[in-house]
Amino acid sequence: MEELEFYLEEAEDHMEKSLNHVSHALAKIRAGRAMPSMLDGLIVDYYGNPTPINQVASVNTPDAKTLAIKPWEKNMLAEIEKVIINSDLGLNPQNDGEIVRLNIPPLTEERRKDLVKQSRNEAEHGRVSIRNVRKDANDHLKKLLKEHVSEDDVKKAETKVQELTDKYIKKIDDLLTKKEEDIMTV
Repeated sequence: MEELEFYLEEAEDHMEKSLNHVSHALAKIRAGRAMPSMLDGLIVDYYGNPTPINQVASVNTPDAKTLAIKPWEKNMLAEIEKVIINSDLGLNPQNDGEIVRLNIPPLTEERRKDLVKQSRNEAEHGRVSIRNVRKDANDHLKKLLKEHVSEDDVKKAETKVQELTDKYIKKIDDLLTKKEEDIMTV
């Protein structure tokens, strides 16, 4: 029984990680308003070390359409600006010598649909990941059946794995629904 519990906990842990990954991926997809999380994943060269922007500067949203990035060291302004220009954000930074400002343009209908499609792809990757965890857990359970665990216990564990799978896929679907609403809200 302890082995069954171990595999169930392991499966839930992996499903939680998949959910977190989808959540972070969806947070990076911009929804027409300025969010500091848009810069997550952008890395600057800080004295030879690759460092996230939010660790070398404060990132604020003075209003819904603007991001203000104030580096703690002025010599980082140009580096931050360069990284933003070379990123796939499609934004043009404005550097006033103190702060790098990013004006977030309103989304076109076509761009909104592209972002919804991108969001759905991220969600589908998460669902596939969760189904893979289910498959792995069920494979481990079948191996236990061959070794020494009763068939009833394995069936109960498989049912629990399926319940976990359904629960986490629903959470991903809920995240996706919320993200689609954010993107399509003008």
